Amino acid sequence: MDPSGIFSTSYARDSALVRTRAQWLALALFGAALLLYPWLASPRLVAVANLMLVTSIVVVGLQITTGYAGQINLGQAAFMGVGAYGASVVEVKFGLPFWVAVPVGGVLAGLAGWAFGLTAARIKGFYLALTTIAAQFLFVFVVLNLPSSWLGGVNGFSLEPARLGPLVFDSDRALYHLFLFCTAVMVFGAFGILRSRHGRAFVAVRDDDVAAGMMGIDVPGTKARAFVLGAFYAGIGGALWAYQIRFVSVDQFTLFNSIWFIAMMIVGGLGSIVGALIGTVLIRIVQEGITTLGPDLIEFIPTLSSDIVFASMNVFLGLVITGFLLLEPKGLMHRWNIFKATYRLWPFPH
Repeated sequence: MDPSGIFSTSYARDSALVRTRAQWLALALFGAALLLYPWLASPRLVAVANLMLVTSIVVVGLQITTGYAGQINLGQAAFMGVGAYGASVVEVKFGLPFWVAVPVGGVLAGLAGWAFGLTAARIKGFYLALTTIAAQFLFVFVVLNLPSSWLGGVNGFSLEPARLGPLVFDSDRALYHLFLFCTAVMVFGAFGILRSRHGRAFVAVRDDDVAAGMMGIDVPGTKARAFVLGAFYAGIGGALWAYQIRFVSVDQFTLFNSIWFIAMMIVGGLGSIVGALIGTVLIRIVQEGITTLGPDLIEFIPTLSSDIVFASMNVFLGLVITGFLLLEPKGLMHRWNIFKATYRLWPFPH
């Protein structure tokens, strides 16, 4: 919905993501702020921003699978781990550069997602959730039981800094702009996918897969593609994560991480790419706040242990998911859309 008095005179303008001069100006200012951020923030905050960018890619992929296609996925962290290990093996074992390792990690994660996407053609709901949880444990089992010379076993992998020609991304500030570019490309690609016939098929299957099949949509293929795309995004995020930490182990990709991704999507709003980004930022800010204030709280109240303080993150996770499902099941983007409609329709009644 455009503001009152603004209307499109062509299909191209009506279907554009950014439609008005005010939106273009706001987008330009926001982009400039993102580009200048590393020079205005402390190194710690830049590292947190890098984590937000990587996580945003993973949550956007989950939004495609669950928010748009309606396929429950509780194993997104496992697909992220496949991408991280895939990129690590390509770089450590085969000596291929960063710009090859990251796409390969995404493709390997996509193939893993395709394998589990085939099960979505036959089962749904609770049973599909159990299947994706199995992916989480299968990932850990495979990594730990294969020969350690293949995937590092319990010792994990250590990586060299990412390189792109003469450029070496060996600091958080250097990685920030690389991650920002990758995130922008992936988010723009997600908008393109969801505005295509594939995106419309995802929504149709989510709303009613029986009716979608009667309309001629390949329901099993659509469900499988949703898992492939979601896992591909997770793999890209995992590969970038590997180059940020420069160390990969199975402990970094747990079931709790998958549930955190679900929480980010619920907070931002199901079925909204922007909502996935907003939810990621808000949840990561809270996580960082608890991590930062935890030691001070333990020092102020000696009877508290570190386990109790940091276990509060999981308690907060449960409260967030329960609260939003009960009070605001459509997420923060729903409230934002209502607010936009309020001032865009002014001064007309609504």
